Amino acid sequence: MASEPDPDRLRALEARLAQVKDQAPPPQGSTAKGFSQGEVAWRMLIELMTGMFLGVGLGYGLDVLFGTLPIFLVIFSLFGFAAGIRTMLGSARQLAQKAEDQSEKDRAANDEGA
Repeated sequence: MASEPDPDRLRALEARLAQVKDQAPPPQGSTAKGFSQGEVAWRMLIELMTGMFLGVGLGYGLDVLFGTLPIFLVIFSLFGFAAGIRTMLGSARQLAQKAEDQSEKDRAANDEGA
């Protein structure tokens, strides 16, 4: 059977818990507020793949329509890839701008509070 807990150890534990609760939360990463690194990566991957699938679909459809199977498929696959890269880079630029604006706001608030 368990005996009564040591009161000195309990007080020491309570003191450590209070100390940890008083600490400030760790700062957020460099991504935009509210997004984790994984969410940003999935968003960019989906944007890239969407552009590629649209290009392949349009190229294949035109090839079937005109009876020139590999030509439009290759051309529109490359166009889709380029469009996906462009969209992905635009999103990265937008997220970087949001993160920079947020850090400037935080810096201004810290300067104002100090």
